[in-house]
Amino acid sequence: MQPSFDPSAAHFASRYLAAFAALPVDVQYGFAVVFGLVIGSFLTVVVHRLPIMLERAWRSEVEAAMPDAPKPAAAPCPERFNLAVPRSACPHCGHVLRAWENIPVISYLALRGRCSACGARVSPRYPLTELATGALAALSLYAYGPDWAALAAFGLCATLLAAALIDHDTRYLPDVLTLPLLWAGLIVNFGEGGFATLHDAVTGAIAGYLFLWCVYWLFRLARGVEGMGYGDFKLLAAIGAWLGWAALAQVVLIAAVSGAAFGIAATWRKRMRFEEPLPFGPFLAAGGAITLFVGTPLYALFG
Repeated sequence: MQPSFDPSAAHFASRYLAAFAALPVDVQYGFAVVFGLVIGSFLTVVVHRLPIMLERAWRSEVEAAMPDAPKPAAAPCPERFNLAVPRSACPHCGHVLRAWENIPVISYLALRGRCSACGARVSPRYPLTELATGALAALSLYAYGPDWAALAAFGLCATLLAAALIDHDTRYLPDVLTLPLLWAGLIVNFGEGGFATLHDAVTGAIAGYLFLWCVYWLFRLARGVEGMGYGDFKLLAAIGAWLGWAALAQVVLIAAVSGAAFGIAATWRKRMRFEEPLPFGPFLAAGGAITLFVGTPLYALFG
């Protein structure tokens, strides 16, 4: 008699989830933090390299379409350049990081925030990004328990963090992040146990995009300038696909208030000019992450 065997991926996934849930709570959180730190280290690579990769792709398309057009100067970059190659190196001296120099947070502390070869200072944003991602992993586990919802919530937060940092650096929200995030939200909410019903998720994606699209055109008609980019529409649509249409009002409120507060503070401290545009993506991402974990308490506050 042949033993019963279920080859489905869902069967194996359920077994691993049950095994993880059986571990002591402190071990679960330790695993979540370490997993988050590793993903955070990868996110630092994504934030740095993805805009360069996209710019190279755009240049190649322009050169193919207009081979006789003058070619603008571009920053030096290896021929093979993606998220895997070349290996991480010091931007000052080119020293290729060894394995022990790539350990999240620990390597930064051991080297006292400096390159081991030339002594140049390393930006503290690298360990801060890793720590933030580790905290988001632990927070996802705390909010949703040892369940696939926690892994999905962490995936959403990690992508929001990467998009926010790229938007802060480049004023651009890449489609390769926002559009897969939108579809992932619809897929997560397709069955039972999602963050919203499928109907609310689809409505949220539509409403999120159309709301900022309308704001964009109203501002453009009133002021004659663009108040935000299309990437913001897609990011809010993605958040709506994950959290549903009912969460969008709080997300936008948090983003608008925090963005205004940041802009006023930066202007007062002379870090930016009053008319200087401010990337809206980081504040939308913050609003989405906060709403993911705390729900919509502002609705009860305002009745």
